[in-house]
Amino acid sequence: MRGAAPRFSGVLAPHQLFTLARRDDVESRTVERKGRRWQTSHGPFAEVRSKKRDWSILVSGVNLHHAKADALLRRFSFIPQARLDDVMVSYATPGGGVGPHVDSYDVFLLQGAGRRRWTITGDGKTSVHTAHPGDLIYLPPGWRHDGVALDTCVTYSIGFRAPAGAELGAAFLDWLHERGLPDARYRDPRLAPARHAARIPAAMIGFAAHALDRIRWTRADAARFLGEYLSMPKPHVVFRPPASNKRPGTVRLDPKTQLLYSASHFFINGEAFTVPARAAPALRALADARALDAAALARAGLTRLISEWLRRGYAHG
Repeated sequence: MRGAAPRFSGVLAPHQLFTLARRDDVESRTVERKGRRWQTSHGPFAEVRSKKRDWSILVSGVNLHHAKADALLRRFSFIPQARLDDVMVSYATPGGGVGPHVDSYDVFLLQGAGRRRWTITGDGKTSVHTAHPGDLIYLPPGWRHDGVALDTCVTYSIGFRAPAGAELGAAFLDWLHERGLPDARYRDPRLAPARHAARIPAAMIGFAAHALDRIRWTRADAARFLGEYLSMPKPHVVFRPPASNKRPGTVRLDPKTQLLYSASHFFINGEAFTVPARAAPALRALADARALDAAALARAGLTRLISEWLRRGYAHG
């Protein structure tokens, strides 16, 4: 999409990106092309020194630490928040890139300063595009792509979340286990001497089948699990309480906070909770817009809850 973001040249300067790459609560990596090979190093970095050619640095989750990057992510709010992941920023010198690769999720590529040439293969066809500032490229999952910097350039990648079935299944079983799966201990008081020592006893197989058959869940369980799972912060995320406790005029969710809802249930940063029916509309409005007048929240009877979020750093005034 040519000129999708007119006059867009980026939301942060290179030195700000390099500073983020030095932090231990930020995911970052550098990639240097050497002939046909790419050498990757992972942060945090004691210092970042840009090379003149064939070098790039990529910083994930920039929206968690930079207000303008968070505002950029929210421009894609036509996508459900549960599907949006983060803004990754890639700074590259001429010839820089990460090499041809395939992602398992959807991604928007918004070009900031400079130009990047993209070679994209999908549906049996290969095309080449040169992205200029403000141009936007959409890549479906599974499409092979290779972006090479023509100038010193910056690209903003807005990625989607797309958890795989196996990933969800494993996480759901862990969730069920934490809430108390049916438990029983195998006993065989009338065990006779084994004629075939390596054969698994039929009684033991029957016990296992019976125990697993007792595992039950409902659609409501699946919805609650998904809300907690999708709102859970990544392991390196840290919330910082405010320095002062002044009363806010507007309550704004911290960029790291994920507040989701489904029916009468709400989920914030991996925690599930409910509120009285009269309070739900105001809380949904806060979740959708990520900011709401504090007076509206107070009228809904949410003062105590919001105060706790302010104390934890989940929200700010």
